[in-house]
Amino acid sequence: MDSGPLRDLLEFPPDDIEVVYSPRECRTLVSAVPEESEMDPHVRDCVRSYTEDWAIVNRKYHKLGTGFNPNTLDKQKERQKGLPKQIFESDEAPDGNSYQDEQDDLKRRSMSIDDTPRGSWACSIFDLKNSLPDALLPNLLDRTPNEEIDHQNDDQRKSNRHKELFALHPAPDEEEPIERLCVPEVPKEHFGQRLLVKCLSLKFEIEIEPIFASLALYDVKEKKKISENFYFDLNSEQMKGMLRPHVPPAAITTLARSAIFSITYPSQDVFLVIKLEKVLQQGDIGECAEPYMIFKEADAAKNKEKLEKLKSQAEQFCQRLGKYRMPFAWTAIHLMNIVSSAGSLERDSTEVEIGTGERKGSWSERRNSSIVGRRSLERTTSGDETCNLTSFRPATLTVTNFFKQEGDRLSDEDLYKFLADMRRPSSVLRRLRPITAQLKIDISPAPENPHYCLTPELLQVKLYPDSRVRPTREILEFPARDVYIPNTTYRNLLYVYPQSLNFANRQGSARNITVKVQFMYGEDPSNAMPVIFGKSSCPEFSKEAYTAVVYHNRSPDFHEEIKIKLPATLTDHHHLLFTFYHVSCQQKQNTPLETPVGYTWIPMLQNGRLKTGQFCLPVSLEKPPQAYSVLSPEVPLPGMKWVDNHKGVFNVEVVAVSSIHTQDPYLDKFFALVHALDEHMFPVRIGDMRIMENNLENELKSSISALNSSQLEPVVRFLHLLLDKLILLVVRPPVIAGQIVNLGQASFEAMASIINRLHKNLEGNQDQHGRNNLLTSYIYYVFRLPNTYPNSPSPGPGGLGGSVHYATMARSAVRPASLNLNRSRSLSNSNPDISGTPTSPDDEVRSIIGSKATDRSCNRMSSHTETSSFLQTLTGRLPTKKLFHEELALQWVVCSGSVREAALQQAWFFFELMVKSMVHHLYFADKLDAPRKNRFPERFMDDICALVSTIANDIVSRFQKDTEMIERLNTSLAFFLNDLLSIMDRGFVFSLIKACYKQVSSKLYSLPNPSILVSLRLDFLRIICSHEHYVTLNLPCSLLTPPASPSPSVSSATSQSSGFSTNVQDQKIANMFELSVPFRQQHYLAGLVLTELAVILDPDAEGLFGLHKKVINMVHNLLSSHDSDPRYSDPQVKARVAMLYLPLIGVIMETVPQLYDFTETHNQRGRPSCVTIDDYESEGGSMISQTVAMAIAGTSVPQLTRPSSFLLTSTTGRQHSTFSAESSRSLLICLLWVLRNADESVLQKWFTDLSVLQLNRLLDLLYLCVSCFEYKGKKVFERMNSLTFKKSKDMRAKLEEAILGSIGARQEMVRRSRGQLERSPSGSAFGSQENLRWRKDMTHWRQNTEKLDKSRAEIEHEALIDGNLATEANLIILDTLEIVVQTVSVTESKESILGGVLKVLLHSMACNQSALYLQHCFATQRALVSKFPELLFEEETEQCADLCLRLLRHCSSSISTIRSHASASLYLLMRQNFEIGNNFARVKMQVTMSLSSLVGTSQNFNEEFLRRSLKTILTYAEEDLELRETTFPDQVQDLVFNLHMILSDTVKMKEHQEDPEMLIDLMYRIAKGYQTSPDLRLTWLQNMAGKHSERSNHAESAQCLVHSAALVAEYLSMLEDRKYLPVGCVTFQNISSNVLEESAVSDDVVSPDEEGICSGKYFTEAGLVGLLEQAAASFSMAGMYEAVNEVYKVLIPIHEANRDAKKLSTIHGKLQEAFSKIVHQDGKRMFGTYFRVGFYGTKFGDLDEQEFVYKEPAITKLAEISHRLEGFYGERFGEDVVEVIKDSNPVDKCKLDPNKAYIQITYVEPYFDTYEMKDRITYFDKNYNLRRFMYCTPFTLDGRAHGELHEQFKRKTILTTSHAFPYIKTRINVSHKEEIILTPIEVAIEDMQKKTQELAFATHQDPADPKMLQMVLQGSVGTTVNQGPLEVAQVFLSEIPNDPKLFRHHNKLRLCFKDFTKRCEDALRKNKSLIGPDQKEYQRELERNYHRLKEALQPLINRKIPQLYKAVLPVACHRDSFSRMSLRKMDI
Repeated sequence: MDSGPLRDLLEFPPDDIEVVYSPRECRTLVSAVPEESEMDPHVRDCVRSYTEDWAIVNRKYHKLGTGFNPNTLDKQKERQKGLPKQIFESDEAPDGNSYQDEQDDLKRRSMSIDDTPRGSWACSIFDLKNSLPDALLPNLLDRTPNEEIDHQNDDQRKSNRHKELFALHPAPDEEEPIERLCVPEVPKEHFGQRLLVKCLSLKFEIEIEPIFASLALYDVKEKKKISENFYFDLNSEQMKGMLRPHVPPAAITTLARSAIFSITYPSQDVFLVIKLEKVLQQGDIGECAEPYMIFKEADAAKNKEKLEKLKSQAEQFCQRLGKYRMPFAWTAIHLMNIVSSAGSLERDSTEVEIGTGERKGSWSERRNSSIVGRRSLERTTSGDETCNLTSFRPATLTVTNFFKQEGDRLSDEDLYKFLADMRRPSSVLRRLRPITAQLKIDISPAPENPHYCLTPELLQVKLYPDSRVRPTREILEFPARDVYIPNTTYRNLLYVYPQSLNFANRQGSARNITVKVQFMYGEDPSNAMPVIFGKSSCPEFSKEAYTAVVYHNRSPDFHEEIKIKLPATLTDHHHLLFTFYHVSCQQKQNTPLETPVGYTWIPMLQNGRLKTGQFCLPVSLEKPPQAYSVLSPEVPLPGMKWVDNHKGVFNVEVVAVSSIHTQDPYLDKFFALVHALDEHMFPVRIGDMRIMENNLENELKSSISALNSSQLEPVVRFLHLLLDKLILLVVRPPVIAGQIVNLGQASFEAMASIINRLHKNLEGNQDQHGRNNLLTSYIYYVFRLPNTYPNSPSPGPGGLGGSVHYATMARSAVRPASLNLNRSRSLSNSNPDISGTPTSPDDEVRSIIGSKATDRSCNRMSSHTETSSFLQTLTGRLPTKKLFHEELALQWVVCSGSVREAALQQAWFFFELMVKSMVHHLYFADKLDAPRKNRFPERFMDDICALVSTIANDIVSRFQKDTEMIERLNTSLAFFLNDLLSIMDRGFVFSLIKACYKQVSSKLYSLPNPSILVSLRLDFLRIICSHEHYVTLNLPCSLLTPPASPSPSVSSATSQSSGFSTNVQDQKIANMFELSVPFRQQHYLAGLVLTELAVILDPDAEGLFGLHKKVINMVHNLLSSHDSDPRYSDPQVKARVAMLYLPLIGVIMETVPQLYDFTETHNQRGRPSCVTIDDYESEGGSMISQTVAMAIAGTSVPQLTRPSSFLLTSTTGRQHSTFSAESSRSLLICLLWVLRNADESVLQKWFTDLSVLQLNRLLDLLYLCVSCFEYKGKKVFERMNSLTFKKSKDMRAKLEEAILGSIGARQEMVRRSRGQLERSPSGSAFGSQENLRWRKDMTHWRQNTEKLDKSRAEIEHEALIDGNLATEANLIILDTLEIVVQTVSVTESKESILGGVLKVLLHSMACNQSALYLQHCFATQRALVSKFPELLFEEETEQCADLCLRLLRHCSSSISTIRSHASASLYLLMRQNFEIGNNFARVKMQVTMSLSSLVGTSQNFNEEFLRRSLKTILTYAEEDLELRETTFPDQVQDLVFNLHMILSDTVKMKEHQEDPEMLIDLMYRIAKGYQTSPDLRLTWLQNMAGKHSERSNHAESAQCLVHSAALVAEYLSMLEDRKYLPVGCVTFQNISSNVLEESAVSDDVVSPDEEGICSGKYFTEAGLVGLLEQAAASFSMAGMYEAVNEVYKVLIPIHEANRDAKKLSTIHGKLQEAFSKIVHQDGKRMFGTYFRVGFYGTKFGDLDEQEFVYKEPAITKLAEISHRLEGFYGERFGEDVVEVIKDSNPVDKCKLDPNKAYIQITYVEPYFDTYEMKDRITYFDKNYNLRRFMYCTPFTLDGRAHGELHEQFKRKTILTTSHAFPYIKTRINVSHKEEIILTPIEVAIEDMQKKTQELAFATHQDPADPKMLQMVLQGSVGTTVNQGPLEVAQVFLSEIPNDPKLFRHHNKLRLCFKDFTKRCEDALRKNKSLIGPDQKEYQRELERNYHRLKEALQPLINRKIPQLYKAVLPVACHRDSFSRMSLRKMDI
C-alpha cells in the first residue's frame, strides 16, 4: 500500500515514544547549591537529586487515546465554534405574547361570521389571484431520469456536511473517564496560602530614638510560632544616623519593608505578632516607655524643653550602647478578622483601624465583634472555608496601640497567654495603659509572581529586573502540622532560640545580661563563621548575634531568633558558642562596657548526626579548655568552674530546616551505610556503633527493614532519594568482603511497605485510581535507570544531570566537551509486525565510548563492561548488569505472603516503574528500532505472563471480599497492558489479555450474580482500548481475508484451514457485520468491545441491567474519540475505522424492543409496530446467539454445545427491561456514526442480504432515531432552564446530602459513578439532557456563584448545537433510507419495506426539523414517489393521507424555502396521481381532509403562508405545459379554491379561540359546509366533540358522537344492507330529535362507492360501534343514563348479530349500572340551567340583535353567567363599552347608545304545554329534548314593574329554539317567540294556585318535614302577611266584576280559595300530629289565625256569579273560544 493516511492506519508511527530530559524549572536566578566544592557523598546525592533534569518518557500520541477525548463537556465548546445556524420554524414562530396581542386586535375588530358566505367563490378567488407565490423550484417539471435525480440529490445532501457528529452530541455524563491518567504535577517546593504584608510607616507621639520592629506569625491553638521573623526598620534617616558608629553599611537585602508569609493551615487561631525593640538604656522598660505614654504629639511645642532633654539622653545611649537592644513594646493582629472583614467590604481596599477604640486601653478592631460572632457561626458549618487567604480584598491596617513589654513576661508561653486572652471580650490587656503609636500595614493576597523577591536564603527569585530596588522577603514557614511534600531544593538553615538564663545563684555582679551567639568551625575565637543572617539595616551576614538586655534582671527570658546558614558539610569541630556578658549601662570610670560572665556551647554533630532540639546547658565561668568543641558541656571537664554546681541554667532550642539532614535515625543509618558502600570506607561509625565490613551485610539488611520505623514526614521529604537508593541496590548488588550480596528482595519489600504507608496515611493525595500523587510524579519525572549515572558528581547547577549516562567514570568535575548530547532523542517505534531497519548508531555516543563502539552490537550499555575494572578499583562494586524491570518482575513473581499483598495493594506503582524501566532500557540499548519480538528475553516474558496470570486470578477470586482493592488492581493491570502495547509484541500482549479473559469467563459460570465481575472486565477492556493506536492494533485494513499475522486467537494454520479460506463474497459481507470468528480474530479488540456490548445488552442477560450505561459509554467514548481524531479525518480512513464497528448495527437492531421509546411524546401512535417482540425472538436470522456463547466461553471457536450459563437461559414471553433515555440516545448516536462513516457500497451489499424482517427492524431503528434527535427548540431550553429540572426526588435528596456535607462530595460522585443511576428511569424524551444538565451543575456545587440560570448566550449556544445535531442526525437517516431504497431497486424484491421507508420519512417530516433538512427530505420524498407511484396510491393509502397532511403542514411554514419545497412536492403528488388514473380524487379528498384536521388542531397556524403555497401550486399548474390540454389544471384550480374557502373559515375560528360559544358555532358551521363530504363532516364533528369534552360539556360531546354515528349509519346503509345495522338517522331519533339533519337526502350527496369517499376508518361497522360506545360513555359522564340505554338499544342488535357475548355482557353490566344510578339519584339529579341572552349593538357584528338560549352547567346563578359574559366581552371591546341590561323587558334599540355593546341576560325555564306534561314524567323527561323556554316579566300599565294588587300585570314570554337541547352546541338560536299577558286577576289566580300546591306538597311530603310545613303554614295563615291571601280575596272577590269577560276569572279565583282553605286545614291537622309539647301554644295560635281567616273569607267564597250557571251547551262553546284568546299578543 502506498504511503498516506491509509498506510499510517496500519503502522505504528516511528516516533511513537520518546525519552526526554527536560531541565527542571528553577524559581531563583541562581540555583540553590552549597558553596563548598568538596561535599560528602550524601550531600552530593541530595544536591544531584535537587538539580538534575527530569527524565520523562513521552508517548507522543497518547493524547489521541480515548482518555483525552475532546468531546467531553469541558472541551466540546471549543470544537463547536463556527457552526452554521440552522433555521427552525419552531424558533421563528412568534412567542406567545406577541401572538396574543395580535389575537386581541383581531378580537376588537369585529368581523361578521357571514362576511364570506360559503358560496362567495368570487371574493375567495380574488384573494388568491392577488397573492404572491413562493419561488418555484427550477427544473421541477422536467422529466429527469430517476438515476440522475438520485445523483443530484445525493450530491446536494453530501455537500457542506458537518464533519464530526460527536462534536454535536453532548458527551454522556460520566465522572472522570476511567482510562484517563493525568500527567502528574511537577514536584516543586511547597508553599501554603501566601500573604503579602507591607509595612508602610511607624510613628510615635514623640520621635527621640530609633525603634526596631519584627513581625512573625503565631498559632495560638498549636502554641507554635509558624514563621520565621521578618525584621524591618521604618526609622527616618535622622534616627538611623544616631547609630552610625555601631552599624556597618546596610546590605540592600536587609532593607526590605514587605514580606510574603506562607500559611499552609490557615485557621482562626493565627495572629500576626509585632515586636518592637529599642537601644538599651538605663532604667527598666516601664521607665523607658513612660515618655511615650505621657507626651502627646499635639503638645510638642509646650514640652519642647523636656523633649530636647530626652533626645540628648537618647543620643548618649545610642553612642555608648548602640549595639545592644532592649525589649520595648508589642502588639498582635488577629489575622482572620482582617481577611474576613476585608472580604466583606465592598471597597477595593479596606482601611481597618485597630485600637482607636472608645477607651485608650482598647485594642479592639472596628466591626470586630460582629464579624467574629458571625464568622464563628459560619465556621461550624463550613469547615475552614472562611480561612481562605487567596481571595480577600487587600486591607490597610492602622495599629494604634502597643503594650509595653513586661520584663518578667517575655517568654513565648507568656505570649500565648496574652494572645488567648486577646480573644476574650474582657481582656486583661484592656486594662493596661497602652503606648499610642501609628503603625500602618497593608495586607493582601500575594500576587502570583511578585517581582524583587528574595528567598529565605536571600537568593533572588526569578523576575528580578534590578538589584538596586528594595526587595520583598519570602518568610520561611514553620507549618503548624506536618507537610508531606518531597524536598526539591537545597535548603540548610539552623534557628537558635535562647530562652532563659538563671544566674540567681551566681556570685558577683551579673545583672544586665546579653548572650552573644556564634557559629564556630574551630576553637580559636577567630574561627567564628559569617553565617548568621543580619536583621534589618545591617550587613547580610555577621559572625555574632546579641540578645536583648532586660535591665537589672539576673534571670532574664529571651525572645530572640538567630538564623544561621549551615555549611553543607559539617565536621566534628563545628559548634555553637554562647558567651554571656554583663553590660554596664552607666558610664563609670574604668568600668569596661561588657564583662564576660559565662560560657557554654553545643557541638553540631553527634555521631555524625545533626544535633537539634531543646537543651538545658550548664554554664562555665571561665573560657572552655582546648579541644572542648567535640565534647558536650554536660561532660564534667576537670578543673573547670561552673555556675551553680554544673546545673543546667541556660535553656536554648535549636531547630534545623534542612533538605540535607534527615533528622531521623533510621534514615540516617540507611543512607550512611549506602554511602559507606559507595565510598568503600570501613569501618563505618553510626551512632555509637562501629560497623566492620564483615558485619555490613546484616546491618544493611536490618537498616532496610528498619526503614519502616522511621517517621513518615522525613520519609516523604527524602522520598526521591530513598527510592533511588533502593532501586540502585536492586540493580547493582554491592560487593561486600568480596561477595556479591543480593538485596533485591529486601529492597522490593522496603519499597512495597513505604508505598503502602504513603497510601494509607495520605488519603487525600490520590487520584481517582488510588495512585498517590507523590509517587506518580516520582515515577514520571525522577525515576531513571540507575546505570545511567555511575557516580558522577554534578558540578554546579544544571550539572551533568541525567545525561552523563555513558561518561567516563572518574570523579572529576570536569565535563568532557563531547558530552553535550542531544537532550531529547525520539524513540522510534517500529510497527510490531514489520522488522525495523537499523538506523546508524549515534555518532556522538560512539566518539565518547571509543573505538569499540563502532560495532553495532555494542549498545549504549557497553560503557559499563568497558570500564568495569576501573570501576571495581573505584568502588569495590562489580557493576553486575541487572536490568531493573527484569529483577522487579522476578521479585514480584516469587514474593509471597504479606509482601505480595503489599505489592498487590499498590500494583500500579510497580507496573509503572517496570514500564518506564523497559522504555529506558530500550532507549539506552538502541533497541527501539528492533523488531518487537526480539526486544525482551524469553525469561522476562515468562515472568510477565506468570505475573499477569496470578494477578488475574486474584481479581477473579477476591473481587467480592476486597472490592475496593480489586478495583484498583484491575485498573492497574489494564493500564500496564495498555503500556505494554506500546513497547512489546502485540501478539504477546493479546495473549495476556486473552488469558485474563479466560480466567474471568470460567469464573462467570459459577456466579449467581455476575455483574460486579463483568463490570470489572468492562473497566479492564475500556482502559486497554483507550490505547492511542487502538485502530492500528485492530488491523483495520483487510476486508476479512484470513488474518495475515497469527492473531492471538488462532494460529495461522487453523486460520488457513478454517472454512473461511474459500472466501465466498456473501459470507464475507456477513462476516463483516456479525461478530463472527473471522471478525473477532481479525479485529481482536473491537471484537471484544462489541461482544461485551452484545452480551450485556442481551435481554436474557440477567443481572447485567446496571451495566448498560457503562458498556454503552465505552462504545460511545471510543467512537467519539475516533470521530475527532485528526489522524482519521480523511473520509476513506474513517470508513476503514467504521468497518471495525459494522457488527454494532446488528447488535443495536437486536435491542430495538428495549430501547427507550422517544416517540411517546409525539401524537403519533408510539413506535411503528412492524415487528412484535415475538418476531424478534422467532426470527432465525438473529445476529448474536452463537457469538454470545463464544463471548462467554471467552474463546473464539464456536461452541457447538451451548454452555448452560446464566446468559442463555432464555425464558419465553419475557418482559424486556427498557434502557434509560440517556443510554438509548448514546447507542443511537453510535449507530448513526457507523451508518454515516461506513462505506456505502458495503452497507448496500449487506442490506441486500438482510431479510425483510431485519430490514424492517433497521427502519424501526431509524424511526426511533428521528424522534430521539429531534430538535427541542429554544423555548424548551429556556423552559428547562427556568424549571431547574425536576429530577427524581431521591436523586435530589442524595445530592443535597452531598452538598450539605453529610457525605463527602467525592465519595458521592464515586458512588454514583458505580452506576446506581442507570436505574432511575429518565423522565422525558430528552431525559438524557436533563440528567446531564442537573447533575453537571451539581458537581460544581462548591462554586456557589455558578447560577443555575444560564445566560442568554448559553441558551442560544445550546439551541445552536441541538439544531445542528438534529439536522445532521436526520441527514444520516436520510442517507441510509436512500441506500435501503437503492437496495430495493437493485434486488427488485422487498417492495414491502418501502412502506417502512415512507413511514420513517413521514415521521421525520412530522418532527421539528430545520429548513436545510426539509429541503433534502422533500427531494428524497419526490424521488420516492416518482419511482414507486403505485406504492402510495394503491398500497399505502393511509400513508398517502399522512403525506398530504405533512406537506400541507409545511406549506404553511413561515420559512419560504420550506414552503417552496413543500408546494413543489404537493403539486407533483397530484400530478402523479392524475397521471396514474386521470383523476386525482384520492389526493383531492386527502388534501381537503388534511387541511381540516390541520386547521382544527394546529395552534400557531398561519393562513397567510398557506395562501402563498396554494398560489404556488396554482402557478405550477399554469406553467405545466405537458398537462395544459387535460382537465388537470382545472381540477387543481377547483381544489385550490376549495381549500382556500376552508381556510377563510378557519381564520375566523382562530379569531374566536377565546370565545367557546362562538368557536363551537363556527366549527358547527364549517361542519355544515361539509354536508356533502361525509369524511370531513365527521372530522369536524369529532373536533367539536373534543372541544366539548375539554370543557366538560359531556352531554354535548355525546350528541356530537351520536350525530357522527348517525352519519356513518346513513352511509353504511347505502353500502350494504344488513338487518341488524341501524337504518340510518331514523334509528337514532329516540336519542335525539336533532339527528335527522344527518340524513343523506340532498341531491349532491356523494355515493359512498366513489373512490376516496368514506374511506376513513370510521365508515365501517367497527367504526360505528366505536362511536356509539364513546357516546354512551359521554352520556354516562353527563349523568343522562336514560340516553345511555337508548344508545345501547342500537348497539345490542349489532353485537347479537356478531354473537359477541363478551361485549353484550359488558353492555348489560353498564346498563345495570345506569339504571341503578337512576334509582339512587332520584331527586338529586341536575342537568342544566338555561338563560336567554340577547346581544344589542353594532359592536357585536354577527351577533347584533341575535337572541340565544345558553345552556350552562347545573346551578349556575344569574350573577355567574352575567359576570362571565360581561368580563369576556369587556376584555374584548373595553370594559366601559359593555353594559348588561338588568331587566328583562323588551329592548328598544332606538334608546341605546350606538357606541356601546349591550347584553341582556334572563333566567328561563323549560316550558311544556299541558298535553306534554303527560309524557314528561321524570326529571330526565323534563330536561331532555327541550325546545321551549319561558320567562315572566311583571309590569304595570304606567310603566313601573310592581304596583298594587289590582294593577299588577305579568308578561310571560315563550321562546322556541331552532334545535332541541342538548344539542351539538351549548347555545341555540331562538327561532320563535310568543308573549302571553296576564291581567291582575289572572296573576292572583296563578299566585293562589302556587300557594295551594306548596301547601299540598308540604302536607304530603314523605318523610314529613315539620319545619317546611310550619314555614308554609305561617305564610298562609299568619296574620301579618302583607298582600296575603286575605288581601287578595278582598281586592278581587269583594264584588262581582262589571266586565263579563272577567266572570270566569272571578269564579276561578273563588274556587282556588275554596281549595286553599281546605289545604290549610289539612296542613294544620298534619302539623298537630308532628309537634312536641313545647309547640302546643304555637299550634293553638296557628289554629286561631286559621279560623279568623276562614271566617273572613267565608262570605267572599260563597258568592257565585249567576250568569255563569246558564244552559250548558252554549256556555261550553263560549268557554272554548274564550280560553284561546285571553289578551294574547302573538309575536313571531
